[in-house]
Amino acid sequence: MKISPSDAIGATARHVEDRERDGQKVVVVIASRTYPTTLDDLWDALTSKERIARWFMPISGDLRLGGHYQLHGNAGGTVTVCDPPEKLALTWEFAGQTSWVDVFLQPAPQGGTSLTLEHSAIVDKGFWDQYGPGATGVGWDLGFMGLGMHIKAPNNPLPDDYDTWTATPDAADFVRKLSDDWGAASIAYGTDREKALAAAERTRQFYRGETPPDQAG
Repeated sequence: MKISPSDAIGATARHVEDRERDGQKVVVVIASRTYPTTLDDLWDALTSKERIARWFMPISGDLRLGGHYQLHGNAGGTVTVCDPPEKLALTWEFAGQTSWVDVFLQPAPQGGTSLTLEHSAIVDKGFWDQYGPGATGVGWDLGFMGLGMHIKAPNNPLPDDYDTWTATPDAADFVRKLSDDWGAASIAYGTDREKALAAAERTRQFYRGETPPDQAG
């Protein structure tokens, strides 16, 4: 399948809010999108190791309640809620830090299935000021794009040219759009406009490989 982000543009709603978790303030980055498939099929796409590898990345471990999972070369964690086909919750453990991911599925009013992903974290102020919600949000947006492609062609693996595509002008435009959208969500959250837009630009640079490693947070 040819990689094209056109179906993903404008398909995701983004929101940022403060909450409390275990007595501590967390910032929650929220992304929602509707997929043209059934509740059961979308749940299977999110919880089957074989299918996750076709739209996200290889994963190992146990995806049942209490089980430990590991995304190859990325985060691992523990499944804390598994309530098929409506809710999945897990810890997200990466680079010595733990955050939390909650996924909710429900039938969409106009057909298909609505997916809402909430990623909660105790945020370092310096890192937030530098990158804002896009540091987390853009990564999930790219995953949402892969999931959309998978729902269209569930038996296909990730395209062989994915790594090549990420270096194309098409990919650059897509990442810029995603970063700007998360900048807008940050402004709605209450961040000063100029600071939010500057953070969105640094997020874009980071995802495009333009930010030196010592400035990556």
